[in-house]
Amino acid sequence: YQRRVHGTLSECLFFFATPSTNMAVGKNKRLSKGGKKGAQKKKAVDPMSRKEWYDVVAPAVFTKRTCAKTLVNKTVGQKLATDFLKGRVFEVSLGDLNEDEQQAYRKIKLRCEEIEGRSCLTNFHGMDLTTDKLRSLVRKWCTLIECTGDFKTSDGYWLRIFVIGFTKRRNNHVKKNCYAQSAQVRRIRQKMMSVLRNTITKNDLQSCVKKFQHELIGKDIERFTASIYPLRDVFVRKVKVTRGPRMEMSRLMEIHGGEIPVSREEMGASVPDMPEEEAAE
Repeated sequence: YQRRVHGTLSECLFFFATPSTNMAVGKNKRLSKGGKKGAQKKKAVDPMSRKEWYDVVAPAVFTKRTCAKTLVNKTVGQKLATDFLKGRVFEVSLGDLNEDEQQAYRKIKLRCEEIEGRSCLTNFHGMDLTTDKLRSLVRKWCTLIECTGDFKTSDGYWLRIFVIGFTKRRNNHVKKNCYAQSAQVRRIRQKMMSVLRNTITKNDLQSCVKKFQHELIGKDIERFTASIYPLRDVFVRKVKVTRGPRMEMSRLMEIHGGEIPVSREEMGASVPDMPEEEAAE
């Protein structure tokens, strides 16, 4: 705001140089080292003492059922530990799930659907290729062909599937490159869509997961498109579960084969007491 000041020059300078006397004194906590007097410091509590471990159980289509462990706060009042666990998504290597290092280039996403004791019962939620595997596929002098589509499985799950493939040289090929024409690319993409539609719509989710593991869809695409242009390294690059039916406990137990591995919390091994002479040294 503007304020008129009447008087001599020295009086005006004195008015502007004088600090305001309305500022509260002693309100800034940063000025005092100890804060408020009499305030007690909070006791340092180990945050791990308020947590507990749960096992992550994979569906029966995978070899290794208990694939990981997860941490959650203990139940306190109305804050239940199970509410914090449901909906968690775990990313596990397929090589660890099937105990096969040759499949380590795939990453599987598992979503926690239900809690049984100390076990988190999960279901398939997505799949992806590792970055190094995807980069190793790309080469010069060929055409990259991609295809994307949404398909519904026989048990009501909607999957968004991304497929990638590359053209390769024929046996009697003379040119240095093996580029496909745009019309051939369109025909190959149509074949990819038809193979995906016939495979996904006629199988349930767990059968589709098995086909993803063994690369059966990529091999079918290579076989059906050989008459148009030969392809190499055809992979289902990525899978997303966009929608799904409401999960019931009976259906979840069928996915897990009706058997849940027993979960035991690791409390550690007891250590014998040291003799007094060794402790003194």
